Amino acid sequence: MSARGPTSIDQHVGARLRLRRSLLEMSQSELGEKLGVTFQQVQKYERGTNRIGASRLFHVARVMEVPVSYFFEGLDGAGDSELKGPDSETLYDFIASPDGLALASAFSGIRDQTVRRRVIDLLRSLSV
Repeated sequence: MSARGPTSIDQHVGARLRLRRSLLEMSQSELGEKLGVTFQQVQKYERGTNRIGASRLFHVARVMEVPVSYFFEGLDGAGDSELKGPDSETLYDFIASPDGLALASAFSGIRDQTVRRRVIDLLRSLSV
């Protein structure tokens, strides 16, 4: 990637965009229409292939009803993703999938920490 090309931060912001769009059950075409861009451009934003400019990111945040800071959650002070590593893309893909989204939504609805731990233990035992 060239010095002027997208960075890992652009990829992180794109992954957060994809996650939020999935949570809203919004298609790339719908989002593109609301932003005045093509669905292909939305794909490029989500992959981190193209950077999202400041004014566009502000518009995206308004359309998606989140603060601009939402897109930077999970980045440390150096701009590295807390989920950085070989499995980070797989994790974002899973969370953005229908099954992953359903699992994450159901799990986040469990308020009791003991029950959460038991669910995690159950899933680990089933995945062996």
